[in-house]
Amino acid sequence: MRKLIIFAFIGFLAQLIDGALGMAYGVTSSSLLLMFGMAPAIVSASIHLAEVVTTAASGASHIKFGNVDRQAVLKLIIPGSIGAFTGACFLSALPGDVVKPYISSFLLLLGLYVLFRFLFKFHPSSEKKSLNLSRKQSIPLGLIAGFADATGGGGWGPLTTPILLSKKGASARKVVGTVDTSEFAIAISATLGFLISLGWEGVNWLWVIALMLGGILAAPIAAWLVQKLPSYLLGVLVGGFIILTNSHTLLTFLSISNLYLAIIYLVISIGWVVSIIFALRNHKKSVN
Repeated sequence: MRKLIIFAFIGFLAQLIDGALGMAYGVTSSSLLLMFGMAPAIVSASIHLAEVVTTAASGASHIKFGNVDRQAVLKLIIPGSIGAFTGACFLSALPGDVVKPYISSFLLLLGLYVLFRFLFKFHPSSEKKSLNLSRKQSIPLGLIAGFADATGGGGWGPLTTPILLSKKGASARKVVGTVDTSEFAIAISATLGFLISLGWEGVNWLWVIALMLGGILAAPIAAWLVQKLPSYLLGVLVGGFIILTNSHTLLTFLSISNLYLAIIYLVISIGWVVSIIFALRNHKKSVN
């Protein structure tokens, strides 16, 4: 019973972060589950199963609070689903760890751009109601992000959120809500792919249900936060999180010692806090 409560808390925390920042359900939940000694394959299967329910709850919550660009969702789900299903079916033959550092390098640069944009070049009046996502943009983005999500243990949010945020006039609130809502289709497709190619032997359904319940409780809270947080602050929060998570991937790949890791994480975290304080003060000055 104690373990089930812990897993429910993991699901709650992972969905709260993912629902508020548009990414990191897989990263957060898998990291915490692996600490309990679960096999990586079981962790991946459990997370994707739980995501089918948690992403549905998250999408419904974001729609209710008006955080979604429905046209962008429709344009992303078909290529995203194809990419996720294909990635899940061919998971065992793909060198996901080889390409991860290169993807993380690209996302790290995007994270820096997002942070810079919302700190220095953000004007509320320039925000557009629609994300203006064309099919020429949505098809490759959906295919690649869906594929990365299934093969890399998470990738839909970390790829689509910063790329959409880098668009001129993009609303941070609409980006986060759109990414989270479209992820429901990606979770279903990845789950079907794993079911066909790997099966679900060994999955502990009580653990999965605990993750689901925690995520369902967190989904409306996260969507409410996205609605209430001003775009300039949400953009800085997301940009800093992109930098932090992708720095972790790159530093792990480079096998840097724990001491240097701690120092680098501390510097990044301090920089993130300073950016948030600067954004708040800058906004206060512009209002007065």
